[in-house]
Amino acid sequence: MTLLDAHARTGRMSRVNPVAKLGASALITIPLVLTLDVVSAAVALALELLLMPLAGLGWREFWARTWIVWALAPLTGLTIALYGRTSGEVYVDWLFVEVSQGSLILALATTLRVLAIALPSVVLFATVDPTDLADGLGQVLKLPARFVIGALAGLRMVGLFLDDWRALELARRARGVADRGRLRRFLGMAFALLVLSIRRGSKLATAMEARGFGAPGVRTWARESRFGAAEWGLMAVGLAIASMATAAAVAAGTWNLILGPGG
Repeated sequence: MTLLDAHARTGRMSRVNPVAKLGASALITIPLVLTLDVVSAAVALALELLLMPLAGLGWREFWARTWIVWALAPLTGLTIALYGRTSGEVYVDWLFVEVSQGSLILALATTLRVLAIALPSVVLFATVDPTDLADGLGQVLKLPARFVIGALAGLRMVGLFLDDWRALELARRARGVADRGRLRRFLGMAFALLVLSIRRGSKLATAMEARGFGAPGVRTWARESRFGAAEWGLMAVGLAIASMATAAAVAAGTWNLILGPGG
């Protein structure tokens, strides 16, 4: 576990049930997915940035976890600006590239929407422990225990997957077969890792069946997953952000329902 992981798992937000974090992210995302306009995305992003300090992450940790979002969101907007729907005054018209007033507005709205959707998801789920999430899905949302435990076991294997990849790479270098032919080396390692993953998955499934994970009946849980005032408060914050963003867009006349006739 890295230092960032340790800090995220011990902050204030780490004690909130992961199901509430999932629900708050969904409440923020739904209205932003239904519309594509600058006002709703800008209002949601501004409110989220104001509330980010309450997530319990330091600014250094925040940038370390979200820099990829800040880097990729403008690239998404750039693609829309160059190849998006043309409307209004045209500024650049060259081959397949046509930059207009409408495409620039659409690009800005897309960039802000990507940031408004991705940032709270990254920040909230940075403080989620996979076991806590499985407990919440099984006890709060009442999802099938067999599915939840199987997904948790698979998620726990991701770390071993990365370790196996590094071990295979070092072993091939030690044998002198990793100095040339990068594509061939990648395909060989991918196939070897696939075989290893299938074998490990079969052994894990057998072990879990032997320990009664697939038994019928009501399953007991080692830890109780609570859903109380803090969780409802986080859900209320997500609903408030979504409501204020939607109300601002409707008041400004920029609300654009994507699923509607003109979407």
